[in-house]
Amino acid sequence: MTNGPLRRKLRMGLVGGGQGSFIGRVHTIAACLDNRAQVVAGAFSSSPEKSLASAEDYDVAENRAYGSYTEMFEKERALPAGERIDFVSVTTPNHTHFEIARAAVEAGFHVVCDKPMTFTHAQAEELAQVVDKSNVVFALTHNYTGYPLVRQAREMVQSGELGEIQAIRANYIQGWLRTKLEDSDQKQAAWRTDPSKSGVAGCFGDIATHAYNLGRYISGLLPQEISCHLRTFVPGRKLDDYGTAIIKYDNGALGTVTASQISHGRENDVFIEIDGTLGSIQWRQEEPNVLTFRQNGQPHKLYTRDPNAPFMNASGKAACRLPSGHPEAFFEAFANIYTAAFDAMVAKSSGESIETRDTIYPNVHDGVEGMLFIEQAVASSQQNGAWLPLSCDRARK
Repeated sequence: MTNGPLRRKLRMGLVGGGQGSFIGRVHTIAACLDNRAQVVAGAFSSSPEKSLASAEDYDVAENRAYGSYTEMFEKERALPAGERIDFVSVTTPNHTHFEIARAAVEAGFHVVCDKPMTFTHAQAEELAQVVDKSNVVFALTHNYTGYPLVRQAREMVQSGELGEIQAIRANYIQGWLRTKLEDSDQKQAAWRTDPSKSGVAGCFGDIATHAYNLGRYISGLLPQEISCHLRTFVPGRKLDDYGTAIIKYDNGALGTVTASQISHGRENDVFIEIDGTLGSIQWRQEEPNVLTFRQNGQPHKLYTRDPNAPFMNASGKAACRLPSGHPEAFFEAFANIYTAAFDAMVAKSSGESIETRDTIYPNVHDGVEGMLFIEQAVASSQQNGAWLPLSCDRARK
């Protein structure tokens, strides 16, 4: 596939993704899934030796395996326009996102950043200001927004099929941290439970942000206030591993977000229900190709992911790659975010003006919202569930 007027693949520079990485590999698979991009450079590890050793895994030439992201940005900028990278994917732990993403934007590269966007809300606000003053596309990989039936649901809400939205219930339930796994030096557990690397929240920063973002993405409602209770149930753990928040929205609707990493037998159970005056919808990430629509007095409707079915709307169809009956899931959803960001990058290269706030892909302003959600959830819990403001001037409508 070509990229419109560019008629070539976009050149990707990866930060992170070294040997043993999970999310870096996910990003590269997603970015390259539709043959619209290729990894040509990387700072794969904070260790120059490990970065060089990882380059072979991505078929990256040794001279473009850099010892640091600053070296990569400097040397890539010095290359001719026809050779340098077009965009940077940031796939490192939370506490490093801000400096890397800001440096990439200031160097003039488009950015696709893993979530949460930054370490603090103040950093997120600063990064958004830098992006707003730049000419780059900035996408944030809240990957659950890329599922076809999530986009189907979003368009159903926007078109009024559910009527006025009055309630949102969003959960993300896991069980992998039921024991103090971080004490075994398990890499993923270690940094996620370390306040110096994960930030002020554990479970709520890691997965509750996904549940919250999913409700915002589908409903379009603007948040006003939050009341939250967080708990750390595993003795000796430094950050929360369970929590529930209540959210008041500007139209009077109520939302709840519950997240757990200590529920036995649960894996990645992202689950959302949205109630409107005309109908309700339900979607579950572990069964992503089915969306349930309910109306009182009517048979329940199961929307299956079928790009050829007349009941699929334009947003749902556009996010599909496979015929019905062949499961589409995690990698494809990630790829849909990349695809939308690529469309914006191509438009930018053609001199077109693009939407930067109300985009089909999560953007820098969604990242600001996410960090505000995390910090206000923690602050509310510290004040025994006090109601705190959650409205954000940058909020997507």
